Amino acid sequence: MGTSSNGKDGFDDIDLDNWDDEDMYSDDDADTIDMCLHDLGEVSLMNFCKKASSSFFKQHGLISHQINSCNSFVREGIKRVFDNIGEITVNPGYDSSKKGEGGWRYASVRFGKFELERPMFWTGEKFQADGGKDFIMLLPRHARLQKMTYSARLKVETHLQIYTQEKVISDKFKTGKSEYIDRTILHDETTDVIIGRIPVMVKSDICWMSQAEKGDCEFDHGGYFIVKGAEKTFIAQEQICLNRLWISSEPWKVAYRSEFRRRSLHVKLVENPKVENIQGGEKVISVYFAFAEVPIWILFFALGVSFDKEVVELIDCSTDDGRISNILFASIHDADEKCDGFRRGGKALEHIDHIIRQSKFPPSESAADIIETNLFPGLSGNKQKARFLGYMRDLYGNRDLQAIEHYLDASIVTNGLTRAFSTGAWAHPFKKTDKVSGVTANLRRTNPLQSTCDMRRTRQQVAYTGKVGDASCPHPSHWGKVCFLSTPDGENCGLVKNIAATGLVSCSISKKDLPDILVKCGMEKLMSDTCTSLSGKDNVFVDGDWVGVCADSLSFVQELRRKRRKKRISSQVEIIRDVQNSEVRIFCDAGRILRPLLVVKNLKKTSLLKGDEFSFETLLDKGIIELIGPEEEEDCRVAWGIKFLFEDKGKDAVKYTHCELDMSFLLGVSCGIIPFANHDHAKRVLHQSQKHSGQAFGYSSTNPNIRVDTLSHQMYYPQRPLFRSVISDCLGKPGYPLGRNQILPKAEFFNGQNGIVAVNVHLGYNQEDSLVMSRASLERGMFSTEHIRSYKAEVDNQESTERRRKFDDIVKFGKIQSKIGRADNLDDDGFPYIGANLQSGDIIIGRCAESGADHSVKLKHTERGMVQKVVLSANDDGKNFAVVSLRQVRSPRLGDKFSSMHGQKGVIGYLESQENFPFTKQGIVPDIVINPHSFPNRQTPGQLLEAALGKGIACGGSLKYATPFSTPSVESIKEQLHRAGFSRWGNERVYNGRTGEMIRTLIFMGPTFYQRLNRMSEDEVKYRNTGPVHPLTRQPVQDRKRFGGIRFGAMEQDCLIAHGASANLHERLFTLSDASQMHVCRKCKNIANVIQRTVPGGKKIRGPYCRFCESGEEIVKLNVPYGAKLLCQELFSMGISLRFDTQLC
Repeated sequence: MGTSSNGKDGFDDIDLDNWDDEDMYSDDDADTIDMCLHDLGEVSLMNFCKKASSSFFKQHGLISHQINSCNSFVREGIKRVFDNIGEITVNPGYDSSKKGEGGWRYASVRFGKFELERPMFWTGEKFQADGGKDFIMLLPRHARLQKMTYSARLKVETHLQIYTQEKVISDKFKTGKSEYIDRTILHDETTDVIIGRIPVMVKSDICWMSQAEKGDCEFDHGGYFIVKGAEKTFIAQEQICLNRLWISSEPWKVAYRSEFRRRSLHVKLVENPKVENIQGGEKVISVYFAFAEVPIWILFFALGVSFDKEVVELIDCSTDDGRISNILFASIHDADEKCDGFRRGGKALEHIDHIIRQSKFPPSESAADIIETNLFPGLSGNKQKARFLGYMRDLYGNRDLQAIEHYLDASIVTNGLTRAFSTGAWAHPFKKTDKVSGVTANLRRTNPLQSTCDMRRTRQQVAYTGKVGDASCPHPSHWGKVCFLSTPDGENCGLVKNIAATGLVSCSISKKDLPDILVKCGMEKLMSDTCTSLSGKDNVFVDGDWVGVCADSLSFVQELRRKRRKKRISSQVEIIRDVQNSEVRIFCDAGRILRPLLVVKNLKKTSLLKGDEFSFETLLDKGIIELIGPEEEEDCRVAWGIKFLFEDKGKDAVKYTHCELDMSFLLGVSCGIIPFANHDHAKRVLHQSQKHSGQAFGYSSTNPNIRVDTLSHQMYYPQRPLFRSVISDCLGKPGYPLGRNQILPKAEFFNGQNGIVAVNVHLGYNQEDSLVMSRASLERGMFSTEHIRSYKAEVDNQESTERRRKFDDIVKFGKIQSKIGRADNLDDDGFPYIGANLQSGDIIIGRCAESGADHSVKLKHTERGMVQKVVLSANDDGKNFAVVSLRQVRSPRLGDKFSSMHGQKGVIGYLESQENFPFTKQGIVPDIVINPHSFPNRQTPGQLLEAALGKGIACGGSLKYATPFSTPSVESIKEQLHRAGFSRWGNERVYNGRTGEMIRTLIFMGPTFYQRLNRMSEDEVKYRNTGPVHPLTRQPVQDRKRFGGIRFGAMEQDCLIAHGASANLHERLFTLSDASQMHVCRKCKNIANVIQRTVPGGKKIRGPYCRFCESGEEIVKLNVPYGAKLLCQELFSMGISLRFDTQLC
């Protein structure tokens, strides 16, 4: 019996006596179903959908695919890795001086059981000497603070056997062999060996936090690794479905792909010009397997086929087509030429073995062993494999996601895994010398929504992002499983995607009892012969392996789905009935994206649910909800929402089999919370979901005191918006606002504040993307944020030094000034005190070497702040380090970037006083004024609808939901405003703040949710008069923190040329950059050097001199950029001399 993903039965809270089982594909009367739906009511069913969605997120969350994949790897993946390694044989070095009396000695290593311990930390010898423990518990917060890797030790049972071997002659008539190798065991032992440490995923089964009552942070749901203090997450890799048949038409090729390259097989139509006397027989069929090319006819006879007619029947193609018949005849002729007599006495197998031995990398196994273990390993017997080889035809499928264990290489231990996590480059699954980049990435912590989206990201690997073809285009199978808007713009558009809100990645399911269940449902097992006729029957495949046939596929699929609903098999099993290809495909593997759908014919069972609280597993067990995969969905008629089930279209009414829980679940999490997203231009929704939502300042974590992130941001007064959405409610938790039992929405996914926004032109300061903000609102704390930057430096371990410093060499930072920078705020230990106000040029960490040299860390240009915390610790390498965090409070200023939730981004162009702003008759003054030209240009009427709806909600209106695809109509929003006493269109009469006069035009005004983005002018502003230059080119350096210059590129140069500002252009590119002088001889037009030479009379002078003309006359001085002079000198060193034409001006 299959179980759920959390291992529970799901029958604890349900009365089984009141349930009846009814298949969704039975022939019930449609009128009866419609009557049941109308008895339940549309409102009741919509409330049920919301409760069912909440139970789905409560059970699976948003990052269950990360944790489930890691748990599966720990339970099964590690064992599979060691099983694939097999026995390791160590051959002797064949050094005659080390040869013993018993001959050459060999060694054999085999791995047995393994044990992955929980994360522990070795305390050290000094702590043990004081009576402490050898190992203590390692928690994720310890790994973050101490820059350690949150990992666990892997202990493996290792069997070591040392032996000698010699050839022994035997009786061939008795044993079948004339000689064999005899082993003499010298040493045999079994020990437990620790082969390394494996990083542990936070909140996985072996993590300490999985059993903790309360975590470090309320926003932290795990699903990531901690490597050297940095948080890393896996990016789900999108790939083509394995263990399936794939066909390509140009050129014709059928491929059987496996996760192991040596198990893959390709059947191709190749050119064969040697074939004569057969018209149209220039092409033959060949099989590429085990790094060799084998004629298909020879492979069939190696699998046990006896006659050519039997091969033709297995291929099951029409011989009436002359083109196909010619290809078959040519293939037979090609096989006869390459191996004469392959039909007799196992000669075909010998020929295949000969071909494999001549390949570039011949395997050690024989051809028979390779066919048995690597050719279609899911099938038993050569006869079944011959049937499957003949069946290879055109099939289609979808991509799935690779699990974590796909990337684990047995040779990677502690250092290799740490390097792979740090760089993101992992071993290629097929090409061991190549690397696959983009497998892991840093987990960004600007806000909780960004962290969640990072862990729900998928990536499709392509060779070159510039030429990806249809790979970046949406596919119909993405519907409801992959968000079609949460993708970056640019070259990675369509390659990097996000899983939809209710997308669930399947786990690996045990197939132990599945064959017996299939037989009970009406399947006939595949016979181990090639003579039995299978015509008129549908083939049954399980994870790509041909397991049997069935006579009536419709009843077989109905019975199998009924058992899935009864929990006889797992709810994540996908069942497809392909009528066109006469196939039934069943999938139990991991990596498929499923999504929950309501079963329309079982909605009447919702009336039997007791109370408001029920688990999602209960709904699955009784067939109210099903998990549908990408291929099974092709057999379903899915209603887009509950309201479509109640539409009365008479005879043209669609008989739906399934229904969506909510229309917004087709989008990703970052898209589904955008209000009125279906009213905005798709590009603006993409900008908000992919860019602005990740850059918005919020409250990143609830444990900032035990974190030392390099850069973190927090908003002082974050708010949740006035509107609500179905996704935020389903992800929320029960709350009690106003004394009523309601749902508190997921507030941490909204990062911003509600401001009164007016659509108006204010003194011309808000043209283009500019905004005008109220200075008084900002002074009251609106959009105020706190920014914390941490500085790290390694500190020498004083206990390990052999030589002590002399008293005169000791640097006293608190009393003696440093030569590097100001040390006024440092204590005697070299660290600043808490609350110290540090500016640019101050020393933040004072340190010196044994020689007395000062190696202090100084704040660079534009860096400043108050000291928040000082941490002194050591990492797992035993190196001491110090971290000092600076806090900086920033209020919005000119040039800071803001954005609404509709992609309407803009920077502050002017800060206006409150008394100069226009005000309404209620005395309401806007906080933000936006230009009215922004809406028709960017096509975002959703922001206007949000403002109008927010105004009604603020006045106590009942319309609160702005969920995409199910938003309230414009008429209902207008009526809500009218009942509140406002204009139907949201316009208001305002008065001039400067003169007090009434403004003749009406101004649209309403509350809108705005976000402050991580693009501030204080971080971007760049200025300098003079500063450091590059020692080679003498041009200004680039880095802003190094007080570098501003790049003046080709486009800026074209602008000045267009304006005719030649003097300004000369000053910018020459005078203020790398102005220099150079001497040129006017006779030979070569560069003259300034040297010291002797003139007649014995006097030495220094001046320009031409070595070519051997004269110092007619030499002129030119003003040239030093970069041009450097180029001339570098070319001269290569033997290329430049000539200069000079002219007096």
